[in-house]
Amino acid sequence: MKALHIHAGPKALAHIREHGLRPDHVGVIPGAAGGPKGLILGPLDRFIFGHWLPQSSQPVHLVGASIGAWRMATACLNDPVAAFERLEHDYIHQHYELLPGHKRVTAQQVSRAFGNSLQSFYGGRIAEVLKHPRYRLHVLTSHGRHVLGREHPLLTPLAYAGAYLSNAVARPALGAWLERVVFSTQGPLPFGTQDFRTRQHPLNESNFMPAVQASCSIPFALQAVHDIAGAAPGAYWDGGITDYHLHLDWQTPADRPEGRIVLYPHFQRQVVPGWLDKAFKWRHGPTRFLDHTVVLAPNPEWVKTLPNGKLPDRKDFMAYGQNLATRVKVWSAAASAAQQLADEFGAWVERPDLARLRPL
Repeated sequence: MKALHIHAGPKALAHIREHGLRPDHVGVIPGAAGGPKGLILGPLDRFIFGHWLPQSSQPVHLVGASIGAWRMATACLNDPVAAFERLEHDYIHQHYELLPGHKRVTAQQVSRAFGNSLQSFYGGRIAEVLKHPRYRLHVLTSHGRHVLGREHPLLTPLAYAGAYLSNAVARPALGAWLERVVFSTQGPLPFGTQDFRTRQHPLNESNFMPAVQASCSIPFALQAVHDIAGAAPGAYWDGGITDYHLHLDWQTPADRPEGRIVLYPHFQRQVVPGWLDKAFKWRHGPTRFLDHTVVLAPNPEWVKTLPNGKLPDRKDFMAYGQNLATRVKVWSAAASAAQQLADEFGAWVERPDLARLRPL
């Protein structure tokens, strides 16, 4: 069974028919939010950033939210293959002991542990990310407005209920509660911002750790990160709230093949706009924003062959509870099986078979 499905937007499909797909054709690589689902992309990340993309020299924008931000920042480190191997290991083996008298781990506990893990992972190496000669990193966060400007035990849940209802009416209405804030190493954003209220700030040594932690701070599972240096004051949460799968108005060159393609290793075909849109299936379809996009996604039938017949997900933390060894075994098996995705993509770029392309 083929593990990899390759989905292409109409302009990406026309491009591949005329030019094929070479490393120098890639201008943007997005990294979606999705927690443990991102583990399935480890082998693809190692192949793309460690072997395939280094065969080119053009600048590439790396845009990430939540675990996607962690992945894209990791791609900027020296020796990305080793860095991605460590990311996979650290993520799989994360564990939180229950505090006395508690049935669940607390958001404060998870935030503290995650901050320590980021310090261990990137400590002394931030300059590698910021000064990468080719990659322009963009870390997405969700900045609270008005009532969500500060985290509060009572007001924050009520405000998120209001945000959900507003988003249900119209996605732009979510902007009354949250705005997209992007921390970038350099250059303009590689996407249009007419769809949603957006700010951009420089990513630097002083705000790198808080920005990445904020991008991964799922409401109620982790604490918000407040008052990030160089940005507006207030609470910053997971970038996936505003941009779950980065369904953005990607801007790529129209006059040349170099840098035209948005190459998207993803854990599913659908590119869902925001985290609050997960239940709204009518918002999961493609738009013109994705015309130049190539999505590399696992075959849903292949996914059924993984442990428990599914991708790793956040529910596994509750399903396995304190049984770390079993969760590690299950997640490790899924991550190992995902090597087939990378092997198939590597073979396909060597000899592109147009018959394997599917519409996005």
